[in-house]
Amino acid sequence: MTDLARLITRQILETGPMSLAEYMQLCLLHPEHGYYATRDPFGTSGDFVTAPEISQMFGELMGLALGQSWIDQGRPSDVVLAELGPGRGTLMRDMCRAMSQIDGLEPKIFLVEASDTLKEIQAETLKNHDVTWVENADALPNAPLLLIANEFFDALPIRQYERAAKGWSERRVSVGDGLQLGLTEPRQVEALAGRLADTKTGDVVEICPEAAPIVQAISNRIDTHGGGAILIDYGDWRSLGDTFQAVKDHTSVSPFDVPGTADLTAHVDFEALSRAANCAVSQMTPQGVLLERLGIVQRAQILARSLEGDALENHIAAFERLTHPSKMGNLFKAIALTPRSAPEMPGFVY
Repeated sequence: MTDLARLITRQILETGPMSLAEYMQLCLLHPEHGYYATRDPFGTSGDFVTAPEISQMFGELMGLALGQSWIDQGRPSDVVLAELGPGRGTLMRDMCRAMSQIDGLEPKIFLVEASDTLKEIQAETLKNHDVTWVENADALPNAPLLLIANEFFDALPIRQYERAAKGWSERRVSVGDGLQLGLTEPRQVEALAGRLADTKTGDVVEICPEAAPIVQAISNRIDTHGGGAILIDYGDWRSLGDTFQAVKDHTSVSPFDVPGTADLTAHVDFEALSRAANCAVSQMTPQGVLLERLGIVQRAQILARSLEGDALENHIAAFERLTHPSKMGNLFKAIALTPRSAPEMPGFVY
């Protein structure tokens, strides 16, 4: 049993079962025992690999898409370039390199990060840039905003509800033979009032209470001051089914076996994100389709000219991993946010 498991067990015995949202919050962000507070989880030496760590092409194309949106909106001044959950800073570094080719685009860089451990890594990765860290999206400046969020919303705490004959039973973490899930008595849940028509008894629906306020903070700035955002994650248009999972050493494990030492995530409900936005929202687009529209084939061909042997094989494998439908190409989806009066974000259809 981990130190955090003992802490959570003691809290449940004292105060009763806790929601999955509270459990995830403790597991990921507890200041002493939380997953993100104690380690660098990214890359082959960590627990999982994200798109920016697979190839520089991902960040370059995201940067150019946001940069073109800035151009299309008349090159507003005092623009902010921000990332939610910036990992090691690799994505921001690659975006900045691509954006440096755009005349007149000199954004102020803001990173939304809660982990002191990751802030240190980001500072090293972005040591040639002037970076400001903030704790949440509400702290971003009221200015034209170019924003990226890659694999950010999947790590936000969720609550799970199981459809009962009359209403919804919430799945909560309790203590039995270790930590385990139990069910509350059925009740009406206002947030799920619209899901009674498309679910049946036994179906599981997940909601993410923290997601909507974040999208609202971003979209309010974009619609008022200009800019655009690209939100990329694994998930689909509407939540249905149990997608709560844990990964440790690149392998799936039980979310309740080793709390604090495994990454916890859930699929993102893009319909919920879209409904929360107070600006124009694109259609949900598979990552592979988006990257192809933005020119990843041409960029891959250019980079391949200077490669051979293992380096070329790794480059080809990275391209396929990012774009192929059986890999990340269809598992990951994206939406774009832009001002209601602005042209659509490159690579997306509205």
